[in-house]
Amino acid sequence: MELWCTATLRREPGLGWKDILARSQTQRREANEWLLAPHQRVAQDLRLRARVERDAFVRMAPAWRRLGFPFHDLVPSLATAIGSSSDRPSALADLMGILVNDGVRRRPRLVERLRFGASTPYYTVFEAPIERGERVLPSAVARAARLALQETVNSGTAVTLRDAFSDEHGRRITVGAKTGSGDNRFHTFAPGGRLISAPATSRTAAVVFQIGDRYYGTLTAVVDGRLAENYGFTSALPLAVLKLLAREMERHLFPDTPGEPSEAVDERPARSAADSLRDEASAALP
Repeated sequence: MELWCTATLRREPGLGWKDILARSQTQRREANEWLLAPHQRVAQDLRLRARVERDAFVRMAPAWRRLGFPFHDLVPSLATAIGSSSDRPSALADLMGILVNDGVRRRPRLVERLRFGASTPYYTVFEAPIERGERVLPSAVARAARLALQETVNSGTAVTLRDAFSDEHGRRITVGAKTGSGDNRFHTFAPGGRLISAPATSRTAAVVFQIGDRYYGTLTAVVDGRLAENYGFTSALPLAVLKLLAREMERHLFPDTPGEPSEAVDERPARSAADSLRDEASAALP
């Protein structure tokens, strides 16, 4: 039916909806006759289930977009249902911000304040207006989600971060996180369902995290294209990187955090940050 409409409009691009509807009676009848054929029951049920699934994803899309989903439509697939397709790192961080903020969404700001002409009579400051935000989740739902994320760190797939962060007094900071990884391939099947090939298109691994009751973010490792065939990392890799960055992050998040004693002398050979990161990443690889 779609091919017929496309071909007709290509020949006569000026046709309107009523013209197409009037001319397509025969084609519409032929396109739907198989739905009433008794011997097509399996195909009919499959088509109807697919239609119901598509309609369900259409109805879910507005709710997802309110929570930061960056695309207009949801792909009706198992991958979308389990959260492993059609997303962006910034959208994951936006969702974590909603949970941290007890279900209220506030748009992220790249610039808080602009100052011009300091120490002159023309000194001017521009500040972004304070926004109240929009409640997109009940507080109880956001709190339950945070508890689940914290449990993932305490005894789940993100246990690497359990003791990674501490405040200026040396007390352990509660961390919540969710991990995910994807071995993304293009599968080609032969008649009968036999797999012919499955070349890699990319490999991804991510962790979205909450630090205390104020800070949140996401960290993603990506290899794009056919080079992904050469990699086998999982979400353990971004977890290891985040743990490695913890001390440096603490100095920015908690400025009063005491540093290492300056008089301590380490007699071991000097090692670069790249060396340390390589060791952490190697330990995280399966």
